Amino acid sequence: MPAEYDVRVRIRDGETPVFGPGRLTLLRAIDATGSISAAARGMNMSYRRAWLLVEAMNHEFREPLVTRHIGGVSGGGAQLTPFAQNLVAHYDTLVKEIRSLLDAHVPTFDAYLKDGKAVDPNDE
Repeated sequence: MPAEYDVRVRIRDGETPVFGPGRLTLLRAIDATGSISAAARGMNMSYRRAWLLVEAMNHEFREPLVTRHIGGVSGGGAQLTPFAQNLVAHYDTLVKEIRSLLDAHVPTFDAYLKDGKAVDPNDE
């Protein structure tokens, strides 16, 4: 089996983490379900935790990422803002570019493994 890697890109504002894989998953779940509550249930997360994460993201960025619609006849709901959709697209591009760079180097690291079958790094 060739060498593998994990990519977890976390965006920080100073020491404060503001965006990463977990928040991305939550935003995608909100986008898919139209609901913070349904997104939280689907992620086995408490509604309070999901709501606090949404609130934090809405305050950490220069524009809100999620808008909420309270109650009414058809119930409440939530949706991603265009700003959030743009942020997610840029994040996905960043991760894709990092993965592409890492893919180019995996054969070298595979050669260092005991059962590696890739190019010998000493031949490069």
